[in-house]
Amino acid sequence: MNLKGKKVVVGVTGGIAAYKAAELVRVLVREEAEVKVAMTRNATEFVTPLTFQALSGNPVIWEMFGRESGDMEHIAWGQQSDIIVIAPATANFIGKVASGIADDFLSTMLLAATAPVLLCPAMNVKMYENQVVQENMARLRKRGIEIMEPSEGQLACRAEGRGRLPDPGAILEHIKSMLAPKDLVGCKFLVTAGPTIEPIDPVRFITNHSSGKMGFALARAARQRGAEVILVSGPTGLVPPEGTRFFEVRTALEMKDLVLQKAPQCDAVIKAAAVSDYRPKSQAQQKLKKGKQKLTLDLVRNPDILAELGKMKQGPRPVLVGFAAETQDLLANAKKKLKAKNLDMVVANDVSRPDAGFQVDTNAVKLIFKDGRIEELPLMSKEEVANQILDQVKALMEAV
Repeated sequence: MNLKGKKVVVGVTGGIAAYKAAELVRVLVREEAEVKVAMTRNATEFVTPLTFQALSGNPVIWEMFGRESGDMEHIAWGQQSDIIVIAPATANFIGKVASGIADDFLSTMLLAATAPVLLCPAMNVKMYENQVVQENMARLRKRGIEIMEPSEGQLACRAEGRGRLPDPGAILEHIKSMLAPKDLVGCKFLVTAGPTIEPIDPVRFITNHSSGKMGFALARAARQRGAEVILVSGPTGLVPPEGTRFFEVRTALEMKDLVLQKAPQCDAVIKAAAVSDYRPKSQAQQKLKKGKQKLTLDLVRNPDILAELGKMKQGPRPVLVGFAAETQDLLANAKKKLKAKNLDMVVANDVSRPDAGFQVDTNAVKLIFKDGRIEELPLMSKEEVANQILDQVKALMEAV
């Protein structure tokens, strides 16, 4: 989901987590959204309006009748924006909104708003668990306001529990999910990502350079567009996209077992993982010590998961999409893979390029179809590539 040109109002209320709102504004601006910030008077005790003005590039409003507030802006901001995000939302502010109280700019703007609203509560765990707060949030949900569950951990008051404002990246993902077109609702996707690792001994293993970024981008984009998503990934260190069913595996054999179990239930399978082609024939039970002689590894082939999926495919579903990461003869190798594995589409990319492939945030790919069509995508972010791929998968599902 691209936020370029989207009008986002960030509301900041008076809690210690207000400092995180500054980072949220920064990441929204980096996504090229048009950001305006409204604050409660108490919020200015934690972060100054000047901070948000510098980050957003727009004037900040914190007083209903202050010089910074123009005529009817409490109506214009709430009705001319694409989304309103309150982060952090304190227990006091949640109570005011639930009761229809409009005694400052931010609460008045919400009462007049027609844009979708996302509340991100942040407070002490006992406050969050208080029956009144829970009832107020339940009332707001019934009115169509989205509420993002707070994170769990150590709070500013040094208590442990649920009440932390989610990381700005997680809030950004939730915003994108709310604004994305829901054209994949009712569809079930299986996406694989990352490398597999094949142990040599308890310390060493064979692997590859896959970071998992492309597969995670695909899973995230499909979820944002309303699909039910199963994400099966090798070790990456990436945070699973919100709302996906995440399974982490290590070896090719583990990935094979899980993928073949889940695939028949899905409408589409997108195999973006870089599965190791070979594994050591045997694994040493203890760490192999360095000696004077050369060490020779006896390797055996791993099963070809994508080929097995292609053999299982009897009808139009699931739509099968593979990736061909090549360093030479890109089109020839990709077309060969498409035919040999009974795929509906293959995504071919030249991983020898420094700006595409493994470990980077951009990609340039060619989409090759069973009917011979080839569509070349220019260099773009992996998120944009993911949505282009999903557009084609959607078209393939609708064609049958």
